[in-house]
Amino acid sequence: MIEIGSEEPGDSAAIQEVHTKAFGGPLEAKLVRLITERKKALISLVTVSEDSVVGHILFSPVTIANSPAAFSGVGLAPVAVLPKFQRQGIGSKLIREGLERCRQARYDAVVVLGDPAYYSRFGFVRAADFGLQNEYCVHDEFMVLPLYDRALGGVSGMVKYLPEFREAEC
Repeated sequence: MIEIGSEEPGDSAAIQEVHTKAFGGPLEAKLVRLITERKKALISLVTVSEDSVVGHILFSPVTIANSPAAFSGVGLAPVAVLPKFQRQGIGSKLIREGLERCRQARYDAVVVLGDPAYYSRFGFVRAADFGLQNEYCVHDEFMVLPLYDRALGGVSGMVKYLPEFREAEC
């Protein structure tokens, strides 16, 4: 049985393993570690099967150049599932649950850098259609999900992720 819940203090090593194995290297694991150690994660969920963490998703704050002071944007990154548990819908369940928690927390919009064919099934659309750019020069793969009608009214410009995203690459 697969269960989704909030990350617990003892989950860190298992989460690191999930990201390292899912992505075939340490970059995403390092990113997650930096964000969680510095207490900048807004939402961090795990998928558990038989008492083992098999999936993880992280949401962290983003800023947008031209946005009202009250605007609260969130970045979805990264999401990972252990290879032997992939293609079973676990990643999709993590994303849906994470987005629902973002709505409950009253965030305005979620951005993601990812495959448009995959993320469009969750309601994500091209961010450029809303006048949003990103610091990674990615175009079609940079997507946004407004969490309610007119969530992106008066919002445009450069979306910036936490500095930990750049730091993780070093």
